[in-house]
Amino acid sequence: MRRKSLLIILVLFLVSVCGTAQTYSIVIKGGHVIDPKNNIDGIMDIAVNDSKIARIARTIDGKEGKKVINAKGLYVTPGIIDIHVHVFYGTRMDRSLANGPSSVAPDAFSFRAGVTTVVDAGSSGWRSFPDFKRQTIDVSQTRVLAFLNIAAEGMRGGPHEQNLKDMSAIKTAEVAKTYPNHIVGIKLAHYTGHEWAPTDSAARAGVLADLPVMVDFGSAAPPLSIEELFMKHLRPGDIFTHVYAYFPASREAPVDENGRVKPFIFEAQKRGIRFDVGHGGGSFRWSQAIPAIQQGFLPDAISSDLHTGSMNGGMKDMANLMSRFFITGMSLQDIILRSTWLPANIIKRPDLGNLSVGADADIAVFSLDKGKFGFTDISGVKMMGKQKLVAELTIRAGKIVWDLNGISVPEYKK
Repeated sequence: MRRKSLLIILVLFLVSVCGTAQTYSIVIKGGHVIDPKNNIDGIMDIAVNDSKIARIARTIDGKEGKKVINAKGLYVTPGIIDIHVHVFYGTRMDRSLANGPSSVAPDAFSFRAGVTTVVDAGSSGWRSFPDFKRQTIDVSQTRVLAFLNIAAEGMRGGPHEQNLKDMSAIKTAEVAKTYPNHIVGIKLAHYTGHEWAPTDSAARAGVLADLPVMVDFGSAAPPLSIEELFMKHLRPGDIFTHVYAYFPASREAPVDENGRVKPFIFEAQKRGIRFDVGHGGGSFRWSQAIPAIQQGFLPDAISSDLHTGSMNGGMKDMANLMSRFFITGMSLQDIILRSTWLPANIIKRPDLGNLSVGADADIAVFSLDKGKFGFTDISGVKMMGKQKLVAELTIRAGKIVWDLNGISVPEYKK
């Protein structure tokens, strides 16, 4: 009996000394959580255990976490999904975005902007995808998915993207079905002719593989009709990228010369056509974005079109790109929705873009700075904003991969 009493006293002593058992690997406390899928928009705590979201609640005892992060005054969101990037980086100097110098290494530009998932938008085609998977997808901490180009060589440039004989719907679909965990769509880009054959071939591949098609609608002069594209060639769920581009000689724009959104644009959106920003180095103009959004034509996905020609131009990075949409009148909640949950659904990956218990612990923590900030478009004009998102912390699969100001580590003490 005495031995049992001594054992109880010892257990109580250890609990008093050691405190509550550390159940979670990370606890994020006091942040304003915005999770569109789960309709969460308020102060909450989040617990991470290993690589998964373990709990989300009004209060989680910090003693239960091996690492506690104070997110008071910050916004906590699902990891950002950028569905239009070019990350098939390589050393083939004549290959542009396809294993060439114009693409970028994903880990170098994702986490610092709160991005945990990127989707390469057609840099590789059905012939070159295995190389892309081996040298980029398989070795990146960032989750890298892909739209597979209908052109066999991908975005190699020049005649390689114009060769109709190399655009095979059957071979594209076969490769897409071979890599279902990595390929989430089909891409058509940069075709300059007036034939509809490339569009229809990409759409056919999408049907065969049961995947959405993203179209960067070429540069034919005079331009082909985007109304015909939306109503006759694309299916509900297919994606029109570079929605706020303006190249009147070669590409029809959604906003007319009088600043009015063309009526068939709203009909296309009702039909299920998805509209993607794809800022890039030449595809975002305030003259299109401002009137479009003010008239109720909002993008379904905010994306960067990341490559060497865009990151040092007006786009900067995803956090900067997201911030410019405050100027258009969009709320923070609208912006987060179009950078997380909506893109996840567009690529048919509802496991991503949310903070549900059991989901991969992909988390972004942002500060919302106040001040005077200039946001430039590709034409060299700027608009001034009063708010700017800054990625303070990024967690990918439960691991801290970016910490701007060291909020996850203790201060140095002599």
